[in-house]
Order: sequence, then structure tokens, then C-alpha cells
Amino acid sequence: MTIKERLTQIREKIEKAAQKAGRAPEEIKLLGASKTQPPEKIREAFEAGLSLFGENYVQEAKKKKEALKDLPITWHLIGYLQRNKAKDAVKIFHMIETIDRKVIASELAKRVQKLGKTLPVLIEVNVGGEETKAGVLPEDLPFLIEHVLSLKELKLSGLMTIPPYREDPEEVRPFFARLRELRDEMQEKFPEADLKELSMGMSHDFHIAIEEGATIVRVGTALFGPRPKKA
Repeated sequence: MTIKERLTQIREKIEKAAQKAGRAPEEIKLLGASKTQPPEKIREAFEAGLSLFGENYVQEAKKKKEALKDLPITWHLIGYLQRNKAKDAVKIFHMIETIDRKVIASELAKRVQKLGKTLPVLIEVNVGGEETKAGVLPEDLPFLIEHVLSLKELKLSGLMTIPPYREDPEEVRPFFARLRELRDEMQEKFPEADLKELSMGMSHDFHIAIEEGATIVRVGTALFGPRPKKA
């Protein structure tokens, strides 16, 4: 199956899930999770109608952005950000989805200030409380939101999560619902914020995420096929 055919299938699935939830499909942004995928495949997806892509690593994204500089692609960082990569990250990405600690927010703000712009960001929340996962714990979320809102160079636009993996997508539903509830609680607590984005759901469970309120779904394997094996 071609990337164009897969993209059509994914969009149909998005539309079906949106309708089931009484939502407009236009509310949901499809992000191509392109980690380890070569620039040619990203170009193919772009030509099929997708313009939003997410990368996990700053250096990999830097090379791909250069290779695809003729295309008006919107790039999101969807992987863990190391502090020493913040300088490059603010030049490459249109949004950072993985703010999970005050120090990285402050570093990004400092780097963005030098560029004279504002950077949209999401806060990553570890809804499953997994020790191996990045993300702020729900109980610490208000303190991180307060800090990010104090940084005028950053525009806090919502929350993101990578829930625990479950073979049955239905078992992931409570984690998506929890992120939506947290967003609603935080929006009430911080009325000055505009927490409209919920980035959650991947290839095997994005339809459930949409039913629970996702506005950005991050789809890799279902779009590109299996990731290329490392040599």
C-alpha cells in the first residue's frame, strides 16, 4: 500500500471517530510521526496532502528540514528534549510538544528571546505514572503551567501525553480521558491560558484518543509502514 493510500485510510478513520464523538473532523490535526523515516517518504506524504510532521530527535530533524527546505512543512518536536539541544530546537520546530520541567522551559524561553519570536509549546504529562516515561506528574502540573505562563516567549497551547502501551486500545481510553480532565481542570485554574490542544493517540489507538478529545494525533507506522531497521 502506498503512503497516499494509507493517508486516505487514516483520514477516513479520523472522520469516523470524530463523528462518533459528535465532533467535526476538521478539529483534529494529523501529525506524521516521521522518526527514522527518510526525507523521501516525508516528501511523498507531503505530496499526498500532509504538511504536519513530528520528529523525536533534534539532530535528525535538522538534517531532514534541510533536505526538505523547499516544502512548507510544519515541524513539531514530539520526543524528549535535552537542555543542550534547546538552541537548535527553537530554530527547527514550530512547536515543542514535550515541555516536562521548568529548566527546559526557561532554556527555551532564553533561546527564543534571542530570535525575537514566540514559540508555541505543549506540556507533556505522564498520566500513567511510569518511571521510564518523560512527562510531568499530574500533581506537579499546576506548578509547571504557572512557570510556563510566566515566560512571555512561550505560548502554552495545551497538553500532550504518551500513555502506557496496551494491546487493546480500549484499555488506553482512561489515560486519554484523564488528560482531557486535567486540561479542563487547568483551564479553569488558569483562565488566562488557552489550553485548546490535546496531543494524544498514535497508530493503534488514535481513534480512541479522538473520541476522548484529541486535537492532534501522532501517527507513524500506520502512515509510513514499519520503521526502517537500523543498519
